Amino acid sequence: MYKTIYIPVDNSDHSNTAVDVGVHLAKTFGSRIVGSHVYAAKMHDKRFKQMEAGLPEEYHDEKELDRQRQIHDSLITRGLQIITDSYLDYVDKKCNEANLPVERRSLEGRNWKVLAEDINTNGYDLVIMGALGVGAVKDSVIGSNTERVVRRVRNSDMLIIKNVQPITGGKIVVAVDGSPYSFGGLMTGLALGKAFNMPVEAISAFDPYFHYAAFHSISGVLNEEAGKVFRFKEQEKLHEEIIDSGLAKIYQSHLDISREIAQAEQTDVKTTLLDGKAFEKIIQYVRKDVPALLIVGRIGVHSDEDMDVGSNTENLLRSAPCNVLISNRKYVPPIDTQAEYTIAWTEEALRRMEKIPVFARGVAKTAIHRYAIEKGHTIISNTVVDAAVGHILPKGAMDAMRALGGNLDAAGIDRDKMQADEGVTKDLMGPTLSGIMTQIVEEKPKEINASTQAYLDRMGQTYFVCDGCGYIGKGDAPVKCPVCSADGTRFKQVDKKIFEVAATAEGELETDVAYDDVPMQWTKDAKEAIRVVPAGFQRRRAKARIEKSARKLGMTTITLEYAAPVIKEAASEDYTPIFSNKGTGTSPAAEATLAAANGNGTNGHVEAASPYTWTDDAQARLDRAPEGFMRDCTKALILKHAEKIGATLITIEVANEGIEQAKEYMAEAMKTGNLKDMIADLTGKGRG
Repeated sequence: MYKTIYIPVDNSDHSNTAVDVGVHLAKTFGSRIVGSHVYAAKMHDKRFKQMEAGLPEEYHDEKELDRQRQIHDSLITRGLQIITDSYLDYVDKKCNEANLPVERRSLEGRNWKVLAEDINTNGYDLVIMGALGVGAVKDSVIGSNTERVVRRVRNSDMLIIKNVQPITGGKIVVAVDGSPYSFGGLMTGLALGKAFNMPVEAISAFDPYFHYAAFHSISGVLNEEAGKVFRFKEQEKLHEEIIDSGLAKIYQSHLDISREIAQAEQTDVKTTLLDGKAFEKIIQYVRKDVPALLIVGRIGVHSDEDMDVGSNTENLLRSAPCNVLISNRKYVPPIDTQAEYTIAWTEEALRRMEKIPVFARGVAKTAIHRYAIEKGHTIISNTVVDAAVGHILPKGAMDAMRALGGNLDAAGIDRDKMQADEGVTKDLMGPTLSGIMTQIVEEKPKEINASTQAYLDRMGQTYFVCDGCGYIGKGDAPVKCPVCSADGTRFKQVDKKIFEVAATAEGELETDVAYDDVPMQWTKDAKEAIRVVPAGFQRRRAKARIEKSARKLGMTTITLEYAAPVIKEAASEDYTPIFSNKGTGTSPAAEATLAAANGNGTNGHVEAASPYTWTDDAQARLDRAPEGFMRDCTKALILKHAEKIGATLITIEVANEGIEQAKEYMAEAMKTGNLKDMIADLTGKGRG
């Protein structure tokens, strides 16, 4: 779990315990230990110069003063290095005894500042520090260096040693509040519990009494008229009946999710819900039965990402009677796990879900859950379902699905089993094998139907991108990211004008049909550049990747500026075509266009030219076959026929003859069922 463990040392009792704990963890997880000590030679030098005026008179002689300065510089610089080495020798000794790899780091500067910089620069997985150092006194609570480092570290977990006894028994308590940091702490606690055979408890605290205090305070300042406007009594009742009970449900859901997470990790946790001020109730809980370790998130569910450390975490770090691990690890439970305990469904909405075949029901529910979390809904009604589906499917698709459901019911098919006799299957699906093969040689009309147009209309919505994980929402501004749980303020609106300006600069536009028959506009430069990718499957895949990612952002025009990275990556791939007579390779003009966009030369990936020449009529006939696998098969069949008759010029007559010849092969294959051999014969691939 922890690959690197960083331990700042100063030879205090807490520091030495930190080394022991670090060695214990490193032996279990196979970690590398980095020991460090920071000495402040420059600070001592500055202080000595400030004290020179107070030296006895005999030291004010210039030669004597120079001599004393040299002695001091030597003692301070060399002496502090010797002290540092002796501190690190303790780390060496413990690691050598445990046969563990160790790295020594001797650093100079302000202790907390240098440590924070070293930790953030090198990204150690875990930092173990003593709560108190050699400068601690009786009433010390937390060392200043330790507290300052905690406030400045953002990526490493921080284990603060408050007890000088080794962590060899007891339990682990994790405070959970629904934030990604607290769930990350739970994941860490579960891993530690399994590694050291320690029980893990999850606790969550909510404050139902704050509202009573707030209303009591408000009532003391409202006059009678203001009280009527404010409807004080009604508001108070609302809080009592809804908000207070709602808070309990929310925080209980955090514990239920914690149990689900633990069970997914093949373990279990005890859960406890506490009512009252979070810090107060948690500190009372751990004081009553002191655990070996308390784990808390660096910031809580209500904190802004810029916060250094949450108030509850800060108070617990100071007051907890046990070791404290501050989690900088983030974990977001799966959408459906969150939704199971935080989102309710109306009976009407649930009945609608039951009409969806069971194999598709899970995907549909997850999509609706994601939408509900994004928009801040806690109850899924028919209205929410309609809005969620509107984000997923084109207008009219639900009507088509309802019609399909009616057909399934009429045909006597159990949606949960999706089984039917052979006759019903043929009526609904058609002769699937022959249907698929017939599509290879039949024309496919390319027109924009109502559903496609509706989809294009949806592209005009406002799009938002989460700057935490890249999740894309559309329509109304999101209130929460369903993927990383970032607040709605983290979403940035996509400025489509940038792409429109780029498209204008790249010349005329051409309308092309995307991988799912939705028309997309490509600039002339982008259209030319993609031809650098070898023709066939490789080019189609690159084209689909570009169009799919663009549509996620609500773009309907593909520019070279946007497409160039994907084109460059696809063009550099090694790929062996399925069919021997595959395409005409890449275009030198396309390579030049892409090179201009990338600012460098071609990638050297040029496919050999085809020996066949196609007339315009023959090419047009080929283009009428559905783009993709079917068109590639059709082309292979025509070229196979041309090879048999010794033709290198593909005319419309040769193309039609090849297609007709292929139909005869297909008909024979339908009778014998020997599809594999048929494909081998038609495409020239060897049988294996």
